[in-house]
Amino acid sequence: MSKLSADDELQLQTLLKQLLRSISDKISGAPSPESAEEILLCLEETDKNFHNYEFVRYLRQHVESSMGTVVEEEIQNLTRGGQHAVGSAHDTLIQAATRRTRNSAQYRLMIQTLKNTMMVVVESLINKFEEDQLRKEEMNRAMERCQSSSQYADNCSDSDSSFNQSYAFIRQEQLQALAEKLDPSKPKEVRREALQALCGAPLSDVLSCESWKTLQANLCAALTEPDLSENVLRFLAKSFSSSPLNVTREIYTSFAKSVESGFRSQELSFPTGSATVDINTPQISRLLKQVRLMNDFQKDVTTFWIRHPEKYMEEIIESTFSLLSIYHECGSNRAERTLEPVHLLSLLDIKATWFNKWMHGYYSRAVVFRLLEKKYKSLVAEALQQGLHYSELFECDTSEADDPGLSQRSVYTRKELEYSFFVHSLCVLGKLIIYTDGRKLFPVKIRTHKDPVTLTDFIVILINIMYQHPRPLSSDTSLTDSLSPSSLVMEVLGMLCERTECAADCLYQTPVIETLVSPVVALLTEQRTNLKYPAATQILIADILARIANTDKGLEIFLYEKNLLGAHGEKTVAAHIIVQFTLRLLSQALPSLSESDESHSLCGAFLFVCRQMYNTCEGLQVLQTYSLHKAIAAAWQKTSSLSERISTPVSGVCTGSSTQEMANMLVWEDTLLGSLLNFAATPKGLLLLQQTGAIQECVSYMFSRFSKKLQVSRCEKFGYGVMVTQVAATAPGVAALHSSGFVTSLVVELWLALESGADDTRVAHPRPTPMDPIDRSCLKSFLSLVNLLSSSLAVWELLGRQLLANKSEYTLRETPTSIPDLIDRLVAVNSDVKIHSLFHYEQSHTFGLRLLSVLCCCLDSFLLLESQYNIFSMLVQRQRENVTDQDTTEGVIIIDSLSVERNHILVRVNVVGGPSERRLPSRVLEEGEDPYSWPMFISYPPPPCYVLNLQDFQNNTKESEISAFLASPKEPKNEENWLEICRRHFCEDISKSNTLSGKVLADLLEKVVAHLSSSASRCFFSPAQYKAEEKNVKSVALSSVEQLGINICLRYGCSLQILQEDSMSDLELLMKHIKTYLSTQRVKTSSGLISQQYDYPGHDWLASTVFLIMAGNMERSLQLLLNLSSLLLSAFIWPARIHASVYFPQKVAESGITPVYWCTAHYVEMLLKTEVPLVHSAFRMSGFTPSQMCLHWLTQCFWNYLDWSEICMYICTCAVMGPDYQVYLCVAIFKHLQPEILERTQSQELQVFLKEEPIAGFKFSNYLEFMMGLERRYRKIILTDMDNIKNPQE
Repeated sequence: MSKLSADDELQLQTLLKQLLRSISDKISGAPSPESAEEILLCLEETDKNFHNYEFVRYLRQHVESSMGTVVEEEIQNLTRGGQHAVGSAHDTLIQAATRRTRNSAQYRLMIQTLKNTMMVVVESLINKFEEDQLRKEEMNRAMERCQSSSQYADNCSDSDSSFNQSYAFIRQEQLQALAEKLDPSKPKEVRREALQALCGAPLSDVLSCESWKTLQANLCAALTEPDLSENVLRFLAKSFSSSPLNVTREIYTSFAKSVESGFRSQELSFPTGSATVDINTPQISRLLKQVRLMNDFQKDVTTFWIRHPEKYMEEIIESTFSLLSIYHECGSNRAERTLEPVHLLSLLDIKATWFNKWMHGYYSRAVVFRLLEKKYKSLVAEALQQGLHYSELFECDTSEADDPGLSQRSVYTRKELEYSFFVHSLCVLGKLIIYTDGRKLFPVKIRTHKDPVTLTDFIVILINIMYQHPRPLSSDTSLTDSLSPSSLVMEVLGMLCERTECAADCLYQTPVIETLVSPVVALLTEQRTNLKYPAATQILIADILARIANTDKGLEIFLYEKNLLGAHGEKTVAAHIIVQFTLRLLSQALPSLSESDESHSLCGAFLFVCRQMYNTCEGLQVLQTYSLHKAIAAAWQKTSSLSERISTPVSGVCTGSSTQEMANMLVWEDTLLGSLLNFAATPKGLLLLQQTGAIQECVSYMFSRFSKKLQVSRCEKFGYGVMVTQVAATAPGVAALHSSGFVTSLVVELWLALESGADDTRVAHPRPTPMDPIDRSCLKSFLSLVNLLSSSLAVWELLGRQLLANKSEYTLRETPTSIPDLIDRLVAVNSDVKIHSLFHYEQSHTFGLRLLSVLCCCLDSFLLLESQYNIFSMLVQRQRENVTDQDTTEGVIIIDSLSVERNHILVRVNVVGGPSERRLPSRVLEEGEDPYSWPMFISYPPPPCYVLNLQDFQNNTKESEISAFLASPKEPKNEENWLEICRRHFCEDISKSNTLSGKVLADLLEKVVAHLSSSASRCFFSPAQYKAEEKNVKSVALSSVEQLGINICLRYGCSLQILQEDSMSDLELLMKHIKTYLSTQRVKTSSGLISQQYDYPGHDWLASTVFLIMAGNMERSLQLLLNLSSLLLSAFIWPARIHASVYFPQKVAESGITPVYWCTAHYVEMLLKTEVPLVHSAFRMSGFTPSQMCLHWLTQCFWNYLDWSEICMYICTCAVMGPDYQVYLCVAIFKHLQPEILERTQSQELQVFLKEEPIAGFKFSNYLEFMMGLERRYRKIILTDMDNIKNPQE
């Protein structure tokens, strides 16, 4: 290879010079030559234009011409044989060719030639630079100034002079000369020229020179001179953007001291009266630019100061605080103040962005708090002083109530400067008090107040500012809306509400609550208020009250702390005042507000506050007496009728006002429906909603928002999942869901995820084969179906009297739209036609079987499915068909996912018992020769391995105190003593962990019920007057559901060795007696609900339980049940007895909502929130409700969930200790299950776990003390409400 020619060398000089000019910005900020070299070495990685530079293009062309043939030869040598490398082999080929090329003699020769040539090129450039430097020193000064100015404007100058080229380096002697020329004693012209030269010099050389200290001092001195400050600011700006923190913090601290001395020396007057401040005046303009540069650095430095020692950051913060702490003591006349740095800073950064950034990280925040506490607390005092000054100033001058506009301009009035300082101070203080250390700075002593200002005083001041300057809703929005006093205060208060500790220290104080509620009390008592915009002010108040009520502690204060004076001067809680005011607004009984254009907005805002209270169990407990649901329903009915009367717009006619009126009416109607809907968040609230007659409209409104994926409210963290589950627990609720289209939407959505896939989904690759029984894409739909069908009432409403289609042909695109359709297609897959209609047969059928398994956990749901669809026989038939030899039924059953699922369901529905009484087969195949060791269920009776050996619980002969007491012939003097003694012995036996025998518990239950029913004062219902002839009773027909329930009871009794096979007739006779008696206790209903059109929808599990407790004695069982029917206890442990009861109001009786749901389950949810908060939160997160599980457990008397001994203990405990123990028991069970509940919530299995798994390990003896503690705290509230079930709305 030949050497480069002279022309090539000349061309390389030009190209290299162009390259260095193009990247001058990158290397000019390098602190040292080594850093500049590193930047050049990494240029290809950091510069996207690297390959576009002419120098790079020249080198690439030269390499290709020199080495092209060598590379081609190497590739040919490596690919001999005609094979083409692909993938990783291709990469290996390229690496080998590259390695061999770099080892060649041609490559080494080319590299050596390039090195020699570039050395010559660089040496020529350096020589040219020195020549240019000498020539420059001899140039005329005037020409030098001109050139210097143009070079400063453009660091990448195209002139031949290379003095200002960023790749050149300046000598120490030159920097020493510049430092001497900048001395304040030198003429101004000399100093200006030196500054211009300094701005063009490489920054790294300037900052590292020996004369830097002198330069720095002279630069700070030049800042005070108008003709020089501009150049100094340019140099400082360049330094801040390009230097490391150890240098910039030194520059910044000196700069801050210089600015501080500038303010102290000039003492610019603060405007007074009508005077203004013009920021274009030389003095103010110069100071404003200096503060602007400081503010830019303050906001930018947070991005990198954490990488440096804390002392650097502390020096920057302290120098800033030192500058801002300049203020001059003045007398009572505030007009004598001077213009301070903070005034200009607030104009530049009105919302204190710099301070927000400093407070963002703990690293800097800790230093800020330490300095404020030790040295600069005056800054907090001055900011607080400004807030007080603003409040007091406009209290006296109501004509200036609106905030001034702060658009960018050059002239500002006194009022505008005051306001900008106020906004800045408020933002700083608001940021301070959200941290514990910031709140510790209070109380603060200020000049104009005798006593220190406490944190509570400050919050009250903020609220009063909001009262004085609300933003009227009708005003036009503008850029200054975010800077209005009300917006600023609301922003601060909103931040406090979001933080638990902040809210506790700042908002949950009596003076603060009093200040917030005082305008409401004034309007209630018809007192005069000084509010300029009452409606707008009250809306802001409602917003803050709603945020407070949305927190647990805030809600507790509103509901229970009597720290406010009511309308009649009595001490009351905030909740009463708020709901009274809301009722007045609903009835338009406040003329001053009802006539306002914002009356509906105001009423809606306070309804939202009430909503935060009554959508909780404890809140509804306090507010129920006001019948707020009735008032809202009446307002909705009135609005609905008015909206129907508004004329329909006609084309060609001016309809602006009519259209707006209609829009306003619709918004108001939605507000009322949303407020009514939120009663459905609790069991008792759902009953109240159903009684208003608006449940259908509310559910339709919920579905419209649910389908649009809209948030429940701005305060609600979760969606409508919990509310849908709560509504689906009742018959009228699930009927409303069905008619609204929710059920159809859910089924269609499931089918799309499971079978079809969305039509608009672009198929880029085939769907992966699911590895889980329920694929993740279908899990949400599965859980939604479980929530919907959790209650047996929901199953009865959606499936009752509904036959399966069982078509002879199904099209592949035929989509189910109802629950019966879904059962037909996914569960009852009993023909080849149905199998072939599924795209994913195994996955879809597994989904259906899993859903069936969950449904069958509720015994009443299983009885309905079995009576209508013969589920058991269908599953057995499918098992028998799934054999290895299709020609015979005696073949071995094929083990697959479907046969395993069917086996699990067959055992689940045929073997009854608690955790120690039955064993369910696994659904998981194991590795090895025998992947499934569980025997298959293909005929009755089930394989014996699924029924565990039980101890003789019935005839346990162990002595106990209660048995001795019951056998004692002595009678106490009065009834109360007998019951109290009985309770004491019962508790003592349980606390000693004595397992009472079935015979003792039967005697105990019989005597306690007989004792209670014999007392007229203890009879809640009329005593049973029942006499029926046996021949008439035997002719009573039992439904198929009841007959199936009897079969289950008989099987369970036989497995417990309590009943014999011939007990069937006695159990049937008992059921017929009870059915005859209860038919006289029910109202004649005209309800359209399926579950209300016939007898009790399901089996009477309490009667069956009593029959087993009495060991199959029909006479004792019947007498006990008749005695029990007169007691309050029967309304809660005996659902069949209270179904459509004549003792309830007609509407309540027809609703199908039982006291077990709207009383027991309601209080379980209330107690969980306080006693077991983690479990309460887990249910909220999962979209499931504790009330659903309570209703499930209690309706079937814990069958399949507790062992028989614990079921007997449940019945006896409620009889002996009181019906409220039903609530305490459910809470104790949830507490027992807490670890599992929390774990299953994380894996999204909570619903399935609670439904399918028994309550293992639960013993009454372990939780008796806990339940007695709940009794001491809550019995008064719960028993009072239980006694009131005949009038649940009172």
